[in-house]
Amino acid sequence: MRAIWKGAIAFGLVNVPVKVYSATEDHDISLHQVHNADGGRIRYQRRCEVCSEVVDYSDIEKAFEEDGRTVVLSKDELKSIPAENSHEIEVVQFVPSEQLEPMMFEKSYYLEPDSKSPKAYVLLRRALEDTDRVAIVQFALREKTRLGALRIKDDVLVLQSLLWPDEVREASFPSLEADIRISAQERDMSAALVESMAADFEPDSFTDEYQVQLRQLIDAKLEQGESLDTEETFGVEAGEGGKGEVIDLMEALKRSLDRKRGGGEAASAGGESDAEADAGDEDTETANPARRTSGTKAAASRTAAAKTGTDDAKPATRSSAKSTPASAKSTASKSTPAKSTAAKSTAAKSAAAKTSASKSSGTGTADTKASGTKAAAKPAAKTTRARKPA
Repeated sequence: MRAIWKGAIAFGLVNVPVKVYSATEDHDISLHQVHNADGGRIRYQRRCEVCSEVVDYSDIEKAFEEDGRTVVLSKDELKSIPAENSHEIEVVQFVPSEQLEPMMFEKSYYLEPDSKSPKAYVLLRRALEDTDRVAIVQFALREKTRLGALRIKDDVLVLQSLLWPDEVREASFPSLEADIRISAQERDMSAALVESMAADFEPDSFTDEYQVQLRQLIDAKLEQGESLDTEETFGVEAGEGGKGEVIDLMEALKRSLDRKRGGGEAASAGGESDAEADAGDEDTETANPARRTSGTKAAASRTAAAKTGTDDAKPATRSSAKSTPASAKSTASKSTPAKSTAAKSTAAKSAAAKTSASKSSGTGTADTKASGTKAAAKPAAKTTRARKPA
């Protein structure tokens, strides 16, 4: 980097010599104008309106016109202005950073210590760090007196020039004076959309797509010449832009939320069972009619089993079937037959009913197993009735 200015920060009676560097630069690809007929370069000439001669830059002065009168100011006269000759960055106030209006920020400059000992520079930096404030300064640069803010970035003092208050236009739009009513539902949904897009700002994650695509176009033109096919280069039709669609505000918010949430839900849906996916996703049911039919049969089997259980099963048996896991149920069945022959017969019938219910449903889900277990507590005739609706 090349220093564009040298001066000193006046911090009370302390002077901090510094060099000033532009902290920002333009990354845009530079283009010039040509004649489309023959490719000739278009150049602008400084031509005098009186004598029609092209004037060299060294022969040009500045002038001011008012009420038909013109005042020509020479370079020496302009340099005689006291503020122009000042190389001092005067600290006038220390203010809380939140009181600065971002719209007033203009351009940023890095300040480097310009002395053998940077102690005064470090002292000023520490003062800003300890007080958590920004120094408001005044300085002259490039024929203009400027207002600025002195702050810290990565242990370096940064000078940000500010616009003067009268350089910031007042926003006055009649359309915003109308009484606009926002419903609570619209506010809640917009807040949910903001929350779904919330993140920490990482400037490096953003790209100037226009400049990247302009470079791509230039490279393709250099390679293909006049036979350039922009649709092939970009994969879209040349000049194709976004087509705005006027839709209801609530509908737009809903679609935006669905789009943002879609990625996370799609990832979590991969770990769900078939039965859970059928119950929670109507689109999946439409796309898989076979799965829906299977779910309907299972539901019918469960309904029939539940009705039979209500009519004939003892309360104790029903509550045991609901609360006891499959493995525990099996152990209970084995221990009960040891007590009576009648219980053995019932267990055998339960096993037969369990097998029949399993074959008729054709599903291996936990719900179907539960249906078979409930049916086990019923007589054979009633178990047959439970299988009929399936």
